[in-house]
Amino acid sequence: MPRWTYSLGSVSLFAILASGCVTTSDIDEIQAQLRRIEDEVGVVRVESSSKDEVARLQQEMSQRMRELLRVEADMQVELSALSGQIDQLQSNLEDTNYRLDQLSKQIAGLNAAIAERPSTSGRPSGGPVSDPQAMYDAAYNDYLRGNYDLAIGGFEQYLANFPDTDLADNAAYWIGESYFSQGKYNDAVQEFQRILSDFPRSDKRASALLKEGYAHLELGDRRRGVAQLQQVLRSHPGTDEADLARQRLAEIG
Repeated sequence: MPRWTYSLGSVSLFAILASGCVTTSDIDEIQAQLRRIEDEVGVVRVESSSKDEVARLQQEMSQRMRELLRVEADMQVELSALSGQIDQLQSNLEDTNYRLDQLSKQIAGLNAAIAERPSTSGRPSGGPVSDPQAMYDAAYNDYLRGNYDLAIGGFEQYLANFPDTDLADNAAYWIGESYFSQGKYNDAVQEFQRILSDFPRSDKRASALLKEGYAHLELGDRRRGVAQLQQVLRSHPGTDEADLARQRLAEIG
């Protein structure tokens, strides 16, 4: 329709000019036709511009949609991984709660055993000993309370009566810890060495090596102390004791 209007306007304009007589009304008519043509041209331009804009917007929307789909896919992967981590944490929490419950029961039993002990010193009053766990728990409770001499005596008695039980190496270790807490570092070294020599499969070996190294450092024997800490790193990598040994070595340069 814009082209037809433009052609009709051209014919009218030509007819006016061909008549050879141009009046004021003719000029007004010509100007009116020119304005109509300009308006039609403007409409065509707007329509063309609108089509380009629509095409651009459609392309942009398609790009945004692809980005949204990609982000959604990434989020699904991350959510799946996070869900797995949450399940693992839940499992670890349940395991920790179970262990805490068992520990609470052991503490309750230990407190009951302590309450029933007739001796005011906190040690068995004598006679045959038939319950190794009760003896071990009593000595360990003395250690926790800072009664190191009583703890040493109790653990020594445990080793004398039950040298082949699973807790024998633990008893020897806590004797060393008691001496270390008292500042008796030479005695502590001997006890920690006893674990390394008498209990080759003990789970306290890494701790014994570490604390023996600490004891040598406290005695001023830097060479042997550093050697022990380095031995912890070599023999027990990835353990808490190895981390502590590495930290202490960094502190002493």
